[in-house]
Amino acid sequence: MPKLTIVLPAKNEETGLTTTIPKLSRLFPDAEILVIDDGSSDKSKTIAESFNATAISHPYSMGNGAAIKTGARHANGDIIVFMDSDGQHRPEDIPALLEKLNDGYDMVVGARDAAGQANVGRLAANALYNKLASWMVNQNVKDLTSGFRAVRAEKFREFLHLLPNGFSYPTTITMSFFRAGYPVCYVPIDVLKREGKSHINLVKDGIRFFLIIFKVGTLYSPLKLFLPISMIHFLLGMLHYTYTFITDGRFTNMSAVLISTSVVIFLIGLVSEQITTLIFQTRDRHK
Repeated sequence: MPKLTIVLPAKNEETGLTTTIPKLSRLFPDAEILVIDDGSSDKSKTIAESFNATAISHPYSMGNGAAIKTGARHANGDIIVFMDSDGQHRPEDIPALLEKLNDGYDMVVGARDAAGQANVGRLAANALYNKLASWMVNQNVKDLTSGFRAVRAEKFREFLHLLPNGFSYPTTITMSFFRAGYPVCYVPIDVLKREGKSHINLVKDGIRFFLIIFKVGTLYSPLKLFLPISMIHFLLGMLHYTYTFITDGRFTNMSAVLISTSVVIFLIGLVSEQITTLIFQTRDRHK
């Protein structure tokens, strides 16, 4: 059996760790449990060590994504399970994720339903993220921002340099796996009420999620973004030309600018697509 490592990023999560670690130890006595203390001001590290988990501390708060990267670098297992330490994710759901990994997937994500969202605003935002990400990667992304997932450690570490230090790491790693052609699966999970206060800012982190989606999307498939923008400029130019031709019988500078801009944007996307293809070819040769 592949060795299992369970990574719990924690920032001031002493209450959640008190209940989560004993459950994990009871269900997975042979697993390595890593608690990444992200500059906590409470007793998170002490509590983790009291339950015989391995605690690794950041000297100051570096972010949830940074804690995930630290956990991935220190994990000794062939398979890594990432889950929140605030009590929302049930250790009892881990076997379902591992079972899907055995079916040939490289990453299995715990997908929340509508009842598992913190509020209506978070539900609407996540639905929009899922739709946008699905379009970017041509796959059905059911829960882009879920932090509960099981992955093959070797594949996950390939993308550590892309992962941000904030809460948007699930967005980046999900889209990266899809675009790299690694099989991803979703398993429905139940989410419990978290212990303590959430560290996510809906507005600030929401903007970050959008930026990450476009960043990763353009990294792996630039034409997905450049082509629609090019087409919009071209259509606006043609509409403007049609209007001015009918009303004034002439071709205006604005029409020329819009149409020329559409061509330039398309060519930039085309060149970017070729560059990413070369990057992937180089990456595959060095694997």
